[in-house]
Amino acid sequence: MRIIVGISGASGVVMGYALMRALRQREDCEIHLVVTDGARKTWDLETDLPFEKLVELADVCHSDANLAASISSGSFHTDGMIVIPCSMKTLSGIVAGYSANLLVRAVDVCLKENRRVILVPREMPFSKIHLRNLMDAADLGCTIIPPVLTFYNKLERTTDQVNHVIGKILMQLGMQYSEFSPWEGVDG
Repeated sequence: MRIIVGISGASGVVMGYALMRALRQREDCEIHLVVTDGARKTWDLETDLPFEKLVELADVCHSDANLAASISSGSFHTDGMIVIPCSMKTLSGIVAGYSANLLVRAVDVCLKENRRVILVPREMPFSKIHLRNLMDAADLGCTIIPPVLTFYNKLERTTDQVNHVIGKILMQLGMQYSEFSPWEGVDG
């Protein structure tokens, strides 16, 4: 399996790191990473981890400025792309088809090639513009997975909540995640 992970400049870049760690556990997964300049700045603001810790989880790390990278072409086969977190700027570029950077271009390629695209939007509250863009992205074929808190499995730590979101993302790609606690129902 070959997956593209895009990390944009919204708050929550640590979710991208958590996703990369989960994908890295799989021997059958080649990971292509693209990180925007905004995400690099947010990384420094939100985490004490060296940026290299994120990069070393990727098989290939592409410069967001390199519109000639392998992932910018439909002839380079991938199994899909996850943008986590997805900033509202990136979302608007996606729905407008404005491929000013590699991250948005890679999403555009996945959409035109009918490949899976999962967006993890990070904003609160959503404005009508955000909601319209999310609806447009869904109409284009994107799966929208906002990082919403879960309560049914009684997760108390932020890390557990992030793992829940990662599990939901990986389910969309047909992957299991050992740190995910699915609903198992109740006898009644």
